[in-house]
Amino acid sequence: MEKVAGKSILKGIAIGKILFYRKGQLLVKREKVEDVAAQKVRYEEAKRKAVSQLNVLYQKAVKEVGEVNAGVFEVQAMMVEDGDYVGSILNIIESEQVNAEYAVATTGDNFAKMFAEMEDDYFKARAADVKDISERIINALAGQESSGDLGKDPVIVVADDLAPSETVQMDKDKLLGFVTRYGSSNSHTAILARTMNIPTLIGVDIKEEWNDKLAIVDGNEGVMYIEPDEKTLEQLKALKEEEEKSKEMLQSLKGKEDITLDGKKIKLYANIGGVKDVASVLANDAAGIGLFRSEFLYLEAEDYPSEESQFQAYKTVAQNMAGKKVIVRTLDIGVDKQIGYFNLDHEDNPAMGYRAIRICLDRIEIFKTQLRALLRASAFGNIAIMYPMIISVNEVRQIKEIVEYVKKELDVQGVPYGEFEQGIMIETPAAVMISDLLAEEVDFFSIGTNDLTQYTLAIDRQNMKLDNIYDSHHPAVLRMIQMTIENGHKHGCWVGICGELGADLSLTKTFIRMGIDELSVSPSFVLPVRKNIRETKLS
Repeated sequence: MEKVAGKSILKGIAIGKILFYRKGQLLVKREKVEDVAAQKVRYEEAKRKAVSQLNVLYQKAVKEVGEVNAGVFEVQAMMVEDGDYVGSILNIIESEQVNAEYAVATTGDNFAKMFAEMEDDYFKARAADVKDISERIINALAGQESSGDLGKDPVIVVADDLAPSETVQMDKDKLLGFVTRYGSSNSHTAILARTMNIPTLIGVDIKEEWNDKLAIVDGNEGVMYIEPDEKTLEQLKALKEEEEKSKEMLQSLKGKEDITLDGKKIKLYANIGGVKDVASVLANDAAGIGLFRSEFLYLEAEDYPSEESQFQAYKTVAQNMAGKKVIVRTLDIGVDKQIGYFNLDHEDNPAMGYRAIRICLDRIEIFKTQLRALLRASAFGNIAIMYPMIISVNEVRQIKEIVEYVKKELDVQGVPYGEFEQGIMIETPAAVMISDLLAEEVDFFSIGTNDLTQYTLAIDRQNMKLDNIYDSHHPAVLRMIQMTIENGHKHGCWVGICGELGADLSLTKTFIRMGIDELSVSPSFVLPVRKNIRETKLS
């Protein structure tokens, strides 16, 4: 038996044969050509085929992993058509009189290297996308189809790394687990694996000789066993059976109240990124939506989304939730969420730069358009508005003035709107320290634990080198949460958590004892958190 360690992306146990996944990369040779025009035609046809394949992948991913996670394929389709990328390929074909395959491969290598050397994490991540689309175009030029065929029986896929397109193309029914040498916990593939609920390890020193051997991926402990001995196999089979029984038992919690043993009720909501995610919210029986990431309406658009298109999205979600609360976070871009048409300048430290509410208060017309859409939608359901990255009372007062202006504008135009709560995200130590003052200005707080942790610990949460010291359970972070809850309650604010810690089952009871009013988690975590809530006793 061989035992290897890795970093777990998703807890759970997978038992099965290993399939060592080799990328179908073609050997590209540089060939001199006489008919440059014919090579350009070949390239254009391959490009169209690549875009068509990516659109099919997008539709498949929407069904399997949701609209937000499928967005990577829309981004890749746009990158295939990017003017600089296309221009470089055509220029190499013409100026060097070479075959289209070589021009695509050279451009792919050059652009991937350029992105990889950038300081910004968002652009670094684009290096993998450039490699992926370049391989797709080269395969199309060679007349080869990208394949996700895993064979007849379910397998544990082991690979150096996996592109998002490779992950989604694989038959979900044949996937038991993922194990890769490279990748990060914030990569697209890791996010897709979590959404697909497949045990995954990264950072494993993999070997081709493992192919077709029996293995166990233990996502709970972050280890993998190759050719496990009988005792280990029986122990982990028993644990896996317990997990399956636990999942079945969770289904029985649908329709039950989110209430502790001694009667404290908790609002258990879900996080979404788009209209189509509402189906998952309802399927998992969440009591409302605690975080609608409205920035995805902007990320998915080629230009600033209109008031009408935003209104229709917010209205649809509000109507589908049938009176349950829908908390919409206003535009939160910057850092790893860049949008080309915003023309944001490069920043050396974007996490502390021009982002979120800072952009909205600087580009007020964009903000007003979103607020008009939100207020109009509030006439069709229980909508609340939440503002991100707040650090001062003055910002909140500015926001409230703009909201009042929008209300008066709608009144004059005879456009109806409903009652709505206004709240802020607590994501910085500054907001925590003045939370008593902020609570007097708003109806609720939602603690964004992802950013709060990175700002409190001064650790970039996307830097893999710092994973070993990034501690979301750090006493300083927990004290910040406790202080926010106490100050909110003293001044009439209800307080929730919408960051990753909300779904941390080891902290559910801690948060309830702190006095938290609401937890908002990924839809798939609603029932596990409900179980914890219902097993908690405060006294």
